[in-house]
Order: sequence, then C-alpha cells, then structure tokens
Amino acid sequence: MSSSIQSSQFLAAIDADWARLIKLIGLKPDSTPTQQEPYEALIRAVAYQQLHGKAAAAILGRLLALYGGRFPEPAALLASDTTDLRACGFSGRKISYIINLAEASLAGEIPDYVTALAMDDEALIAQLTALPGIGRWTVEMMLMHTLGRTDILPVDDLGVREGYRRMKGLSTAPTARSLKEIGLAWRPYRSTAAWYLWQVPRDYTS
Repeated sequence: MSSSIQSSQFLAAIDADWARLIKLIGLKPDSTPTQQEPYEALIRAVAYQQLHGKAAAAILGRLLALYGGRFPEPAALLASDTTDLRACGFSGRKISYIINLAEASLAGEIPDYVTALAMDDEALIAQLTALPGIGRWTVEMMLMHTLGRTDILPVDDLGVREGYRRMKGLSTAPTARSLKEIGLAWRPYRSTAAWYLWQVPRDYTS
C-alpha cells in the first residue's frame, strides 16, 4: 500500500468530516522531496515569505538567470551586487536575510542535505531558527518539501488553520496552540493532514 493511500485512509477514519473532505479531494498524490541543499531551500523559502506564489517564483527565476540558470553557491551570492539582487525583486530586508544565509552556510551553521536528513525535526528547527529571518514555519516547509518528513503540522500557517475552520464549519479558525493539540490525533501523518487542509475549497460547507 502506498504512503498516500495509507495516510489518507488513516485520516478518513478519524471522523466524518475528514472522510467527507478526503472523498471530495481524492487521494493525496505521492510526492518526491526536492532534496535541495538546506541552504538553497531556505533562500527559496525566504523568497516566498509574504508573497503570492507566482511573484516569488518570478523573483527566483530572475535570481537563477543571474547565474546562468543555476542556483548561486554561497560564495557567489556574497560576491553579488545588492543592486542586482534588488532588481530580482528581493526587498532590502530579504536581501539581508539571504546574505546572512550565505554567510551561515560558509560558516557551517547550515547543515548539508545528508546531515539534515539524519537530524531530529526539533533539533533542526532549533538550529535554523537561530538564523535571521528564519522562523519555525520556514523550516517546517523545508522539512516537508525538501526532506520529505511525514509528520509536520505547520500550525502557524493561516491556510492550514483556515482549512480546518472550513472543514469543521467553525465561525473562527483555531489558534495555533489549539490546532497543535487537535493535530495530535493526526500523528504520524500530520504532513498529509496539512496538505488536505490547504486544499479545502473556499466555498466548502460542512
């Protein structure tokens, strides 16, 4: 049995609301982690902070174009003119964040992919959130999409909380603390639960 079938069946068995949502959305597709180096994954995540996906993708596209279509190594990024980075669409604050990430990578403060893969979730979160501009949500996105961790619930994500509100027909979305407690019942498939909550249609009624 594939992991998507197993996790979807597990969630559908929790209650009627989950069963109805999963019947509507269908099985979560099996996905392959991007396996990017954490340095790259974090810079990509910074680009997406507080931006629409298309806008962030355009910024990253322009960044790669500066380096012949390849993602810049830390030393190359540090050698960049900040004017060029701003022309890509990065704000002044985000430029400072990605420069700090490049410096941290060269200093050994960001683990490589193999090391990160062997690290505990909370240990990796603690290490990386010490870097400027990197919050828990950013590391959780890396854990889910780059390292393929299957039991991550980003409770600070407004889309996840709003999806739960719609699924349950609530007047207000749960707080991050409340959703963390609620989500304990979804272990060990909280990443799949988050994926489904992101898919809840705006006009969904329970």
